[in-house]
Amino acid sequence: MTAPVGLGTSASRGAAVTLLGQGTRAVVLVTGVVVLARLLEPEDYGLLAMVVAFTGVAEVVRDFGLTNAAVRTPHLTTGQRTNLFWLSSGIGAALGLLVLAASPLVAAFYADPRLQGVAAWLSLTFVLNGVMAQYKADLNRTLRFGALTGVEVAGQVTGLATAVLLALGGAGYTALVAQQLVQLLAQLVLLLAVARWLPGPWVRGESVRPFVRFGANLVGGQMLGYVGNHVDTVVIGSTLGAGPLGLYNRAYQLLVLPLHQVNAPMTRVALPVLARLQDQPARYRQFLLTGQTAMLGLVTTLLAFAAAQAPALVLVALGPRWEQTAGIFQVLTLGGFFVMAGYACYWVYLSLGLTREHLRLQLVTAPVQVLCVLVGSQWGLYGVAWGWSLGVLLQWPANLWWLHRVSDAPVGAILRNGARTVLVHGWALGASWAATRGLGPDATWDALLLGAVALVLALAVAALVVPAYRRDLRTVAGLPRYLRARPPVRPAAPSGGPSTEPSADVRAAP
Repeated sequence: MTAPVGLGTSASRGAAVTLLGQGTRAVVLVTGVVVLARLLEPEDYGLLAMVVAFTGVAEVVRDFGLTNAAVRTPHLTTGQRTNLFWLSSGIGAALGLLVLAASPLVAAFYADPRLQGVAAWLSLTFVLNGVMAQYKADLNRTLRFGALTGVEVAGQVTGLATAVLLALGGAGYTALVAQQLVQLLAQLVLLLAVARWLPGPWVRGESVRPFVRFGANLVGGQMLGYVGNHVDTVVIGSTLGAGPLGLYNRAYQLLVLPLHQVNAPMTRVALPVLARLQDQPARYRQFLLTGQTAMLGLVTTLLAFAAAQAPALVLVALGPRWEQTAGIFQVLTLGGFFVMAGYACYWVYLSLGLTREHLRLQLVTAPVQVLCVLVGSQWGLYGVAWGWSLGVLLQWPANLWWLHRVSDAPVGAILRNGARTVLVHGWALGASWAATRGLGPDATWDALLLGAVALVLALAVAALVVPAYRRDLRTVAGLPRYLRARPPVRPAAPSGGPSTEPSADVRAAP
């Protein structure tokens, strides 16, 4: 089958549009963080974080992995799409009812009656997300990244505007709850307008079992990962209260901001393309490693600067009453480096259908993460942060070893890319931090400027000394040209749904 001209071109345009849109989303997010941090109290964020720690478990399973299953399928019949819509919507509605019924238990666990109302209102988000899931999956699968990005940005802006207006009126934590709901409602309205598709009744004879098998293992692994990554919130909220949790939550969100703003768009572009390159190992490897190099180079640069200049950054972004978050953020950033270093492994698990193997990995690594946080909690907020970062660090080599066992993925190259990036940017972080050590506490903008210059100079020195890092920079610079190379696509899979087995060229080891 002749490759459509569109894959390479669509990937290039999709990456550009998605990154541009994600940059816009980042601006909106930062604006929201800066503005709302000055209108709300740490306790307001802590209350929302307490509830989300529990409802987030339901969020992981809200469409049972059906979105990713649909995205990685080259061909989807109208009947399958209809059935997946009803299945995702039904799961979302069931989870919404479950969260609503559990809202008194959440309030009782934390001994704070305000949380019952927060949980009850947030239960509606599961219904909305369930309805939207397959609309978003279809736009992603068909590489309509511009439309999908526009919907998300518009919804985010609408939600933020609502939250700011309510916060100005003294609504407190209610503004944060309203932000979540309004954002999703706006997205749903726009998706219906963009997609111009309404599902019919359930279509008999159109099986979705392969999608469910794929999703079941994926959801199991994601749920275990969620527990490991959010046990810190439960521990702090139940032992120290909403105020300290609000401080920790802001530090964690400062870490997640750059991670999510790059991970999400890169995964959105990488997953459908990698799934179509399964039968072409050389191109699969090249696309995977190129994507990993680009993602690592961008995010770790941001993390290194943010960690080195955290006190000044927090003062500018959040204001003086949040200064305690700076030290917590610096500790969490250590874990953030290793989150990024291993993210390419996740692309492999998804694109090759290795969700069962991913679940088996999480059965081991998630308990280790929980244990690290519980032990660290004996030393308060900083102990929890150190425990979380140590748990993430330990997951990285385990992830690489297991991926080597179950696939033919270029694990050695993934390891070298990650280790080199961590070492180079660790050196740059230290240089930026040392350059501003002698500045006084009031030299906030001087610290940010001098720290940025020192970071760039340190990376320039690394480029001169480390040939592999120079190659990384050339790879990032040549990314648009590579994406336009138009790699051929394997033929579409039969309409019976996605295969849960990888191709013979990159098959998992028995």
